[in-house]
Amino acid sequence: MPHDASLIAIVAVGFVMASIFGYLADRLSLPALVVYLIAGVFVGPFTPGFVADVSMASQLAEIGVILLMFGVGLHFSLPDLMAVRGIAVPGAIGRIVLATLLGIALCSLWGWSVGQGLVFGLCISVASTVVTLKALEERNLLETPMGRVSIGWLVVEDLAMVLVLVLLPALAEVLGGTVGDAAHGTAADTSIAWTLTLTLLQVGAFVAIAALVGPRVVPWVLIKVARTGSRELFTLAVLALALGIAFGSALAFGVSFALGAFFAGVVMAESQLAHRAAENSLPLQDAFSVLFFVSIGMLFDPSILIREPGKVLAVLAVIIIGKALLSFLIVVALRYPLRIALGVAASLAQIGEFSFILAGLGATYGLMTQEGRDLILAGAILSIMLNPIAFQASASIKTWMQKRWPQAMTNFGAARQTVLVGELDRIRTLSRQREHEQEQKITEFVETFPLFSAVDSNAHEEILLLFGPRTASPGERIIRTGDRGDAMYFVVSGTVEIQVKGRKVALLQAGSYFGEMALLTGERRTADVTAVDYCQLLGLTRRDFNVFMSHHPELRAAMNEMAEKRRAQNASQADGDEHEVDVTSDQ
Repeated sequence: MPHDASLIAIVAVGFVMASIFGYLADRLSLPALVVYLIAGVFVGPFTPGFVADVSMASQLAEIGVILLMFGVGLHFSLPDLMAVRGIAVPGAIGRIVLATLLGIALCSLWGWSVGQGLVFGLCISVASTVVTLKALEERNLLETPMGRVSIGWLVVEDLAMVLVLVLLPALAEVLGGTVGDAAHGTAADTSIAWTLTLTLLQVGAFVAIAALVGPRVVPWVLIKVARTGSRELFTLAVLALALGIAFGSALAFGVSFALGAFFAGVVMAESQLAHRAAENSLPLQDAFSVLFFVSIGMLFDPSILIREPGKVLAVLAVIIIGKALLSFLIVVALRYPLRIALGVAASLAQIGEFSFILAGLGATYGLMTQEGRDLILAGAILSIMLNPIAFQASASIKTWMQKRWPQAMTNFGAARQTVLVGELDRIRTLSRQREHEQEQKITEFVETFPLFSAVDSNAHEEILLLFGPRTASPGERIIRTGDRGDAMYFVVSGTVEIQVKGRKVALLQAGSYFGEMALLTGERRTADVTAVDYCQLLGLTRRDFNVFMSHHPELRAAMNEMAEKRRAQNASQADGDEHEVDVTSDQ
């Protein structure tokens, strides 16, 4: 190539290979994630032919993780996380501890040090949020109690891994690793307790800011952008918030990009425009998540399967069987239903993005060998490939247990399930109620003002955001003759009186609007408008009127037509009646 086009090359080759393999997977009824991984192996450095830039692919994959976690946050609010805290917090922490101990025991059989075993065990203890989310979405399980528990469990695991990533450099020398001079000085001068305290303060500060400041700032930004009426600008603002918060939180608080993006989505979910944000960002989520799996495949050295088949099988057994069994036993010990236990066991029986990050950090500090990294990648790819089988096995075991122990399947954990389902239903009811109120508001608006029935629902939301509510008391002058036209008004309730040169010419009630002539023509006001009784009005300023009409010329054409009719009527009236009345009824 005449110039450096490595970015274009990795995006083009990644999408082309993923598309070809994805089509073949569909024809052969194979999981799409599996073939995306295989596509990555074909363009990686360990297979002949084209070799893509691995480091650049990893950064593109990180964008995919950010967008995907942002999407999770949009559909998983803080109340959801609090609803499943009774099972997600002890379950995630308990499984991390037990799975790490399994990893240490396995590494001790291979003759590895305790420090290497600890890092390796932590790598295989945490599941992939990306894989779990995709698997739950494909099976329509994301909104079920089991799906909510699984996502909450993963969020707690991610928080725990943030602490691990920060603490590992401080503990590297103690665990037998190697550190540079600068890092050595830091480790020596800083106690573990202080490091842990500082990390907790950083994460706590981030969560506090996200919970307190985010709901006030992010929806306000979205509303301001939505009022411009530009779909492109709105999509850009959504992506800027997702990527900006993810990067800024990592830079300022040391949390992961994924966690920052998740909380960005959680905050944005409180906005009335959350569904539009999710809709606009979904295509990019899908595209970059494909690059995430392709990049994982690129890192994999297939020769490890031939060189160390026994170790690969052992790692795979711990990830799939060991972790699944631990998850099942923990959920049962917490007295939750067996169905939830089986579902959680299957959905979390793999490893992913945090495992790769932790393995890379461990290698930097001499706590992870190249063989260890290859085993982690082999375990990740194979466990992701076998995850659909884990779901099938879970369903088969569930059916078998239902036949063998029907009462236990029905009664065990019923009380806990009732509380969990009730809490989740309450949260969903509140969410649906907010959506219904918004839909009802739009419906009532269109019924009151049929002028806007021709535009789509997104435009209805835009114009509702543009409107500024105003009230008027009896006798209050809303518009004066000769004033510059700075806004038009829609009558929601009450009655207003139109006067031209002191003469009452009309009474307008709900469904009418006035003041648009001055905005259309640029002329000064030609009538006085006074409230007869208590009125509720919606005002549309000149700037917002022009912005909205520029995106919806059919409405401007309708108003211009009405204005021309009024001009013709005014011209034909007698001298006493020849007045252009700045008023229109929409009924």
